[in-house]
Amino acid sequence: MAGKVLVTGGGGYIGSHCVVELIEAGYCPVVIDNFCNSVRGEGDVPESLRRIEKFLKTSIEFHELDLLDREGLENVFKKHSFIAVMHFAGLKAVGESVKKPLLYYQVNLTASMNLLQVMQTHGVHNLVFSSSATVYGDPQRLPIDEQHPVGSCTNPYGKTKFFIEEMITDQCKANKDWNAIALRYFNPIGAHISGLIGEDPQGIPNNLLPYVAQVAIGRREHLSVFGNDYDTPDGTGVRDYIHVVDLAKGHIAALKKLQDNCGCKVYNLGTGTGYSVLQMVKAMEKASGKKIACQVAPRRTGDVASCYADPRLAAEELRWKAEFGLERMCEDLWRWQSSNPTGFSG
Repeated sequence: MAGKVLVTGGGGYIGSHCVVELIEAGYCPVVIDNFCNSVRGEGDVPESLRRIEKFLKTSIEFHELDLLDREGLENVFKKHSFIAVMHFAGLKAVGESVKKPLLYYQVNLTASMNLLQVMQTHGVHNLVFSSSATVYGDPQRLPIDEQHPVGSCTNPYGKTKFFIEEMITDQCKANKDWNAIALRYFNPIGAHISGLIGEDPQGIPNNLLPYVAQVAIGRREHLSVFGNDYDTPDGTGVRDYIHVVDLAKGHIAALKKLQDNCGCKVYNLGTGTGYSVLQMVKAMEKASGKKIACQVAPRRTGDVASCYADPRLAAEELRWKAEFGLERMCEDLWRWQSSNPTGFSG
């Protein structure tokens, strides 16, 4: 099935790591990105892609484009014959979505509808969608498998992921030649082993580990621990953290699964193990050799106490399993952060 794959949001953290895996698997990624979650480098190309071109000794076709620009998206599809689309583009901060729900609905839902409509027009019927474990809401049971109820999301970001999954499901039901896989991520961390690409949040990090890494490197004074009174072993939130390279390899496995004319499928991508905020802080202290200052803050609206995956279905049907443990995740994250103290702009 090797051929051209459109990667929306391919300049961002997860998208760029998937671009690496696509190239190494023999595919030809074509990337579109609007720099919402990526850093502009030389030649008006995301710095992440510029670095990938350098260490893989290749070239990557890039189009600066917002998926809300339907005409621009049409032009990209007219230029290429894509075998599939990997859809990462979208706003992604839980806290921001609570404060700006209409923005999240407008951007994430409209962008995805445009993409699905243009795919249909141009006969591209294979899709891998970047979904999220937030679609499960506050877990009714742990670990969470794919049969767990969805839709009772605790924040607008999660609702947009759920609504997009529903759009994709309905499209597949109405058009039997469509194949789509929604990958429900848990918490991606880490970085490429080269230390050349990694997560570089614009502004104050919304996710735990980038914030912890910035405290360790001296960019932030302390970590705010949002709540220490959850029903968890140490009172802090528990999450399933997965290495971003493992996650990217899961996308390649999903892309290959589309060859089976699989229809519409969903899979969890996680490790099956939950770690608390304080456990993650200790792991990063070990990886960095730095003491990380913490202060307890009130709980954030939309957060849940514990969330970790049952990843067995992905192992059975995608032949995929996370390989890297917590120590490796933190080591790779620290290599990226210490080599790039101010991110891509340094």
